[in-house]
Parts: sequence; structure tokens; C-alpha cells
Amino acid sequence: MIDPADNLVLPFQLESSHLRGRAVRLGAALDLILHQHAYPAPIGHLLGEAVVLAVALAAALKYDGVFTLQAKGDGVVRLLVADVTSDGGVRAYAQFDKDLYESINYADIPAGIRLLGKGHMAFTCSLAGQEERYQGIVALEGATLAEAVQHYFRQSEQVPTGIMAAVDCDAHGRWRGGGLLVQRMPREGGVNVESATPEAEDWTRAMMLMGTCTPGELTAVDVTADALLYRLFHEEGVRVYDAQALRHQCRCSDTRVRGMLRSLPRAEIEALAVEGLVTVTCEFCNKTYGFDRPARDELYKDAAGLTGR
Repeated sequence: MIDPADNLVLPFQLESSHLRGRAVRLGAALDLILHQHAYPAPIGHLLGEAVVLAVALAAALKYDGVFTLQAKGDGVVRLLVADVTSDGGVRAYAQFDKDLYESINYADIPAGIRLLGKGHMAFTCSLAGQEERYQGIVALEGATLAEAVQHYFRQSEQVPTGIMAAVDCDAHGRWRGGGLLVQRMPREGGVNVESATPEAEDWTRAMMLMGTCTPGELTAVDVTADALLYRLFHEEGVRVYDAQALRHQCRCSDTRVRGMLRSLPRAEIEALAVEGLVTVTCEFCNKTYGFDRPARDELYKDAAGLTGR
């Protein structure tokens, strides 16, 4: 069972410095995502970091739809996808080369973003009921995904942003994740932080305080998000707002799979049959949908009726 008190994103504001932020805590929701595929630990850590970052970035936006973080590379891990709905539904998956993974000596190669090799990261916001999508892309640079996100904000955005993420797997194999995001709230007139000395000092101080946060604190079971924010920023006048609960939620369904199959020529689908059965497995939740010959007959009979054939 997912505990909403341990799977949340908590908005906050630093009253003295006009900064805003989000604290992310993920327990059972992240554990479920990573165990659905039984990822090797280094890949689980990397995908877990992607989930934490996707939640933090999505929570900083005002949108009705789906925010997606996607990273592609030419290394062991070919693809990471994590998406977050505006009402707190989270899902994610990774694609990796199993043979290449097993051939690597991880004592010689640091895990983290280097598992992706050379590539890029994309952020996409798809709004409900609209075909238009908003997207940002950045090269994979730095030692972690969080550093790559930081690079994106330095290169592509006008909003100064500090971000960090941590993922841990305990002795019982339970995954946890946590993160912090701090941003300068836009002010009328577009004040430049570097040219306004008081604001530059506020920003530097906030980043120094944020830098005292340890990965262990971000993922600790016995340190709540409220307590962590107070420890870090109480002298800045930290104010927290209502938290948003997070949950694992895959959007696959029998109806969606049927719709996908109907959109393809039947000959292509029949070529996929093994011992008379066509199976479709969701990449996110690993659930398998099976269609035997009678089910396929019915499926394409329905499709013919819908198209008037």
C-alpha cells in the first residue's frame, strides 16, 4: 500500500529571499516502479533519479496534462522515460542492453549518467485536450541527471534554478527517492540576479544552505520533508504549502491496447503470433495483454465495422 504521507511533493517559499521550491519524497511509489522490472541496481538508481527529477520539474509548472522527462543515449542504457500527470500519477521505465551491461566492470566505470553514454535529455509538457506540446532539449552533461537538468536551466532558461536528487535501496531491497528544487520567483521588470547584489547574495546563501543537504537526508524514512526544509531554511523564513500526493499510475488498459492493434494491418499483427497467441507488454508497468485467434477475429471484426469495411 502506498502511503500518501511518504509519497508527495511539498511546495515551499523562502520569505526573506523571494525564492520558491519543491521538496520531493518517494517511498512505495518508486519502489513499485523499479520492482516491476527488477532492474539491476545501477540502472534502478538512474531511473529512480529520473523519476525524482520529473516530479520536481512537473511540480514547478502549472499545467493540466502530462510532463515527461526522457533521456536517450548510446551507452548501456538506451532510454529512460518518466512521466507525471498533473494530478500526481507517476510511471517510468528504462531500456538497456543486457549483454553490454553484463560485460561491464562497474568497479572501473562510475554508474549514474555515464551509463547513458552520449545523448540528450528532453522535457515535454503535453496539455490535456491539445495537440500542441512544449519541449526543451539539452545534451547529457555532468556526472548525474540532476547536473544535466542544471545545465539545461543554465543554457535555456532565464529562471535561476538549483536542483538535487538522491535514490537509495536499503538492505531489504526497498527503494526510496528524494529531491529538492529551488528557483527564483520572477519579478516584474525581470531583475537579473547577477546584477542585483542583495538578490545575488540571497541566491548564493540559499544554494549554500541547500548544499548542506545530504543524499541520506533526502531519502531518510525518519526525516520528513517538513523537518528537512526547516533544518535547511528556517533562518530564511521557510513557508510550506499544501502537499500533493503522488502515486504509481500506469495509463495502459485493454481498451488502449485494442485501439493500438486496430490501427495496424492485421497481417503485421498475425506475424507476431507465437503458438497462436499475440501478446503486448506495457513497457511502463510490465503488464501483458494476450489475444488469441478468436479475440483477434473479434478485434478486427469490430475495426471493420467502425470503418464501414
